[in-house]
Amino acid sequence: MTKPFAPVFAPYLERPGHALSSHASRWMLLASALTLAACSSTPLPEWPAASTAPRPQAPSTPASAAASTASAPSAASVTPVAPNTRLEVLPYSAAIAALFPDPSERYSTPGLSEGRHSATTNSELAELLREISQQSLNQSPRIGLLNSGSAQSGTPIYALVATKAPAISPLALDESGRPTVMIVAGQQGTDTAATEAVLVLSKELGAGGLLAPLLDKINIIFVPRANPDGFAQGTATTADGTDLRQDHLLLQTPEARFLAKLARDYRPSVLLDAGEFNAVQPTLQRFNAVRANDMGLQYAVTPNGHEFVTKAAREWLHQPVSQTLSQAGMRVDWSFEATGPSAATGFAMGTTEPTTLRNVSSLKNVVSMEASSRGSDLGRTHLQRRVHSHVKAMTTVLESAAQRAAELRQVNSFVTRDVASQACRSSLTVQAQPRMEQRDVTLIDAASAHIVQKPAAWTSGLALGAPRTRSHACGYWLSANAVQATERLGMMGVYVQRVAELSSLDVETYQSSAAATGNGTTSISLARGHMEAAPGSYYVSMNQPLAFLAAAALEPDTPYSFYSHGILSQLNETARVVALPQIVFEEE
Repeated sequence: MTKPFAPVFAPYLERPGHALSSHASRWMLLASALTLAACSSTPLPEWPAASTAPRPQAPSTPASAAASTASAPSAASVTPVAPNTRLEVLPYSAAIAALFPDPSERYSTPGLSEGRHSATTNSELAELLREISQQSLNQSPRIGLLNSGSAQSGTPIYALVATKAPAISPLALDESGRPTVMIVAGQQGTDTAATEAVLVLSKELGAGGLLAPLLDKINIIFVPRANPDGFAQGTATTADGTDLRQDHLLLQTPEARFLAKLARDYRPSVLLDAGEFNAVQPTLQRFNAVRANDMGLQYAVTPNGHEFVTKAAREWLHQPVSQTLSQAGMRVDWSFEATGPSAATGFAMGTTEPTTLRNVSSLKNVVSMEASSRGSDLGRTHLQRRVHSHVKAMTTVLESAAQRAAELRQVNSFVTRDVASQACRSSLTVQAQPRMEQRDVTLIDAASAHIVQKPAAWTSGLALGAPRTRSHACGYWLSANAVQATERLGMMGVYVQRVAELSSLDVETYQSSAAATGNGTTSISLARGHMEAAPGSYYVSMNQPLAFLAAAALEPDTPYSFYSHGILSQLNETARVVALPQIVFEEE
């Protein structure tokens, strides 16, 4: 069986998030039923072997290329300097600061100018991006600026698209046959270094730029600052206090909705979430130590993430980035933060819940990773080094994607078919817990300034334990009142259809219990039965590539579900469809 999708799904596969043509939309699930009946499984192909193609010629950082070429482009981002950049008032001893020397090159952006006391402002960022895009007019590669979204204050959120396709539209990039890499920085308003690093690399995308050769293999999208309001206010959160990093399933903020629609339309194959972490507190207060690692890395691991997507993130993103940073003299560790109320609770890696950009992207079958530098609480201290670590990480991601362009397309093609083929069979992990361990954590002792190993409780983000499972539904029915839920699913690229005629469904309905689960959710039981789907209600088929993302939103008894957060106000607004239905849908 080579085509797990019914033929009527072909237009959807070509443009996820777009409606099927009207002549194909009716009786879609009948064709799906015939397809699923013919497929008992989708065999796993052999994992792609190591590529024998030559490594892209773009250097690992713009700095190395600037040192080796006689005539750098006018927008060159770095120049050699002695590592003696002045620090601000240090949050720790000079001996600790000496463990983080500046790199042998200086990066140039408005916020990195000599004598500057603040990062690149929102207006300076917009002006620089406009200059970059205008310089590419009538040239190849094409660089276009998108500002179709805005933060809560109305400040635009910008995305820079670079491609050798004839246009920067989603269709043009799709027809280029090149995978797209998206790098998102600045989800926290305090992520200074990540934003400056994206601006450094943005200046190298145009003709003659140091990253331009990579555009023969990939398309690139940069979002330099996803949270401009947080930056303007000097806070990590958005203007209304939301942690944008955790809002990629619920889409409560316009910032998260902008990123969701950008990913839906441009369909990246690779995504890097670039940010920063606190270097000092609460680690200093709890352990009398500060963070030692320059960079924390974590590839996506979340319930129902496809094994091939996880494997690609580990081998094609995490491993090469870790190696590159280590070779550059940077200390690399997992992405983690102090957790709980005291030192006894230790440290936790990033969540495995499908709420973060990397994990939600993984359920969109995107190879995803987070890279965070030390310094969200350091102001401008070590800023050149922090930017350097991000430039290294981002460039390595771009190079690896260019080197693996063919394999990325193969993995994406297989995974989208394999996920869709599991409708009505197999099992679904509703929720899983991260594994609790003990680990020696590398820190810097505050008194001696020595790098030490401190034993601590460790919540791993790499392994899932105690899974709670259910059978994988054929689809989900949603009432006509569930407009907000269907809109947010559509923003993420989940395909939702509207029922045109009264249809009989075999379902499992959700029944609440008075007992609480202990994690802020209501205990749920399932009741098997039949129901009539009224015209105007909705159906979300699981025979689609983003099936597990839909399930993460719609299974109600998790702390991150649409029901738990009031997007679905009543349990009876949704039901699990457990046998393939025959439904007539509205023509679109």
